Amino acid sequence: MVRLYDRVILPRLLNCAMSQTHMSKVRAHIVPEVAGDIVEIGFGSGLNLSHLGQQVRSVTAVDPSEGLHKLAAPRIKASHAQVIHMQTSAEALPCESSSFDAALCTWSLCTIPDPSSALTELRRVLKPRGIFAFIEHGASPDAGVRRWQDRINPLWNKIAGGCNLNRMPDAMIRESGFKIKRMDADYIPGPKIATYTFRGIAQKA
Repeated sequence: MVRLYDRVILPRLLNCAMSQTHMSKVRAHIVPEVAGDIVEIGFGSGLNLSHLGQQVRSVTAVDPSEGLHKLAAPRIKASHAQVIHMQTSAEALPCESSSFDAALCTWSLCTIPDPSSALTELRRVLKPRGIFAFIEHGASPDAGVRRWQDRINPLWNKIAGGCNLNRMPDAMIRESGFKIKRMDADYIPGPKIATYTFRGIAQKA
């Protein structure tokens, strides 16, 4: 039953949850910033593809989920950019160093088992001064909300595919050798425990 949930049910739930209109609006402000040959970790069901500008030539799409890749197939087919799918972990990218113009990650650092390693890998494969566009939810600055995030996180982690409510993506990005050029952080629509959202552009330092 657990295997069925992880392989079939959870990918469909995630695709539905991440397809909400207000999340698409957030993507529209960040995703078009990338250009050239890009790498996206946490590619999921390909929801960022429709927001990419014509300046993107190729997307190396990294995600370990076979179920999400199947859901991404129609979006990959419709994309103007060449999409190279890699069903692998973001913590060890099978890519040459300094090979991408830009990197992209949306609502995924919460789930990656070792996000620091994944960010270090992103920095490695980016060209000098390459940009990193990100959208992530994480720890709320409000003490009351943060307490609930910490209480609920163990159960949430189990039912939401490894997602963590209380990580601090901005700190992780800086600690991995990126300089954040600009960033906004506030609540988007939805339960406050899961919607304090960081979005911005960082650059390989």
